Amino acid sequence: MKIICIGRNYVDHIKELDNEKPSEPVVFLKPDSAILLKQHPFVIPEFSNDVHHEIEILIKINKVGKYIEPKFAHNYYDEIGLGIDFTARDLQTKLKENGLPWEKAKAFDGSAVIGDFLSKKDFSSLENINFELHTNNKVVQKGNTSHMIWKIDELIAHVSQYFTLKKGDIIFTGTPSGVAAVKPNDILEGYIEQTKLLRIQVK
Repeated sequence: MKIICIGRNYVDHIKELDNEKPSEPVVFLKPDSAILLKQHPFVIPEFSNDVHHEIEILIKINKVGKYIEPKFAHNYYDEIGLGIDFTARDLQTKLKENGLPWEKAKAFDGSAVIGDFLSKKDFSSLENINFELHTNNKVVQKGNTSHMIWKIDELIAHVSQYFTLKKGDIIFTGTPSGVAAVKPNDILEGYIEQTKLLRIQVK
């Protein structure tokens, strides 16, 4: 399976990190070794002092597709999920300053939290899904898919121009504002609407 991530897909998050708004989706990958195993804590890596949480809506691809047109993209997924893209922000900043790839800051072991999934039929509109992240019972990130610069079907179409999508591939669709550093003993819980889809402890 591939983990395909989209950066800078919410204007408020672009502003909080003082980035430029891209003219097309920013795409990067995580290896399958980045997946945080179920029931395991997230361990802050020793190479970073500033690991940020980024809550994101996830899409699970259900069949092989290449050069998918936006109007057909809805046929390539049945489920909507929730995840966290952990980012070593200090390392990412250093890499960006030197014009280097982000992988070490974004794709390290345990950096991809994949929570539970819901049927897309559970939602009246995929362009109006509320989601949020709680840290120690306090809401720290809130988002709605209506605020995406590129919607889900547009992302699938764009990504499929470069990568053949296969059953089981996961697309992280971008994070809203509110990213912040995690600390040992934090409890992170993620929700879509009122349904809790993930819970992890930080160590």
